[in-house]
Amino acid sequence: MTAAQRDIDTTSRVKRMKAATHGAHAALDGFIMQAKPFEARENFARFVQMQYLFHRDLDALFYDARLDALLPDLIGRRRLAMVEQDLADLGVTVPEAGAPIFANGGEPDLAEALGWLYVVEGSNLGAAFLLKDAAKLGLDETFGARHLAGAPEGRGLHWRTFTAALDAVELDNAAEMRAVAGAEAAFRRVHAHALKTMA
Repeated sequence: MTAAQRDIDTTSRVKRMKAATHGAHAALDGFIMQAKPFEARENFARFVQMQYLFHRDLDALFYDARLDALLPDLIGRRRLAMVEQDLADLGVTVPEAGAPIFANGGEPDLAEALGWLYVVEGSNLGAAFLLKDAAKLGLDETFGARHLAGAPEGRGLHWRTFTAALDAVELDNAAEMRAVAGAEAAFRRVHAHALKTMA
């Protein structure tokens, strides 16, 4: 057994994804904060445009029956409609975009999809801090910052329910690597969208 295989056996999938994406996550956070999204509504609107592009990329995953069978309340975790409403609240147009990463009716690689969903769900966990900053611009869960709203049961429980299910999915070693690669790809994609809308 190799060291990597031992890690797969002894470390939770969520912890592996977090470790593998730490650098990309930090770089993305740094770039976004440098763009000062909470300095003015115009800046925040560009942040929401980035969110739109990312959520659009993976929206089809929330309708995938295979993923729905593995992850609790998957459709209830979908936030694209809230992002679209936020753009409307802010009087900002939906940004132009090419084809999304995951197409409706497609059959994405299950492991890769889990990596993408890990990233989008993790972003909601950290959104509590962003929502407080958005409030300084007169925005909240009912206007302009709907997509940052927490779950009724609380962000922590919502996240733990998701990660417990994610860790429980049975994957072989090759699929484990694809799941991590999916998470890494998701961070790269968000950063590309941030460069497009916020630079």
